[in-house]
Amino acid sequence: MDKYKEEKLLVSKIENGTVIDHINSGRALVVLKILNIKGNEGYRIAIVMNVPSTTMGKKDIVKLEDYYPNSEDLEKISLISPNATINIIKDYEVVKKYKVEIPNRIKGTLKCNNPTCITRKSNEPIASSFTLLSKDKIKLQCDYCGSILTEEDVIKELIGESQ
Repeated sequence: MDKYKEEKLLVSKIENGTVIDHINSGRALVVLKILNIKGNEGYRIAIVMNVPSTTMGKKDIVKLEDYYPNSEDLEKISLISPNATINIIKDYEVVKKYKVEIPNRIKGTLKCNNPTCITRKSNEPIASSFTLLSKDKIKLQCDYCGSILTEEDVIKELIGESQ
């Protein structure tokens, strides 16, 4: 018998909150970091990493009780895991389910990695703006200076490890 059919995922249901499913394998902790969830907020959190997935091979799942992401959170999740699905739970039932979508233009969420870009100058009140070049392996281009942000650059920026 297939070993995956024998395994059972034993994580308790949440009464109300959000389940973020189909997160790229190994990125559940990045999701928590970009949502600024440290664990001391009082939310009940379940993290499942590297579980078998028929569509992805392996995936991560994050369950957050009494937490509901806003549109900026969803944009950030889409940038680090474009196949993620969001399940909104009420009274232990899924009341809304949708896939995150990477917008074609990302404004103000990320900083350009070019230190001479006009958006990086303190005396210029210009929000950053990027155009999506690739969804498969995230690639963004600054609308002002043309600099390219790779998927790795985006992750570093979102978790606060960029320069």
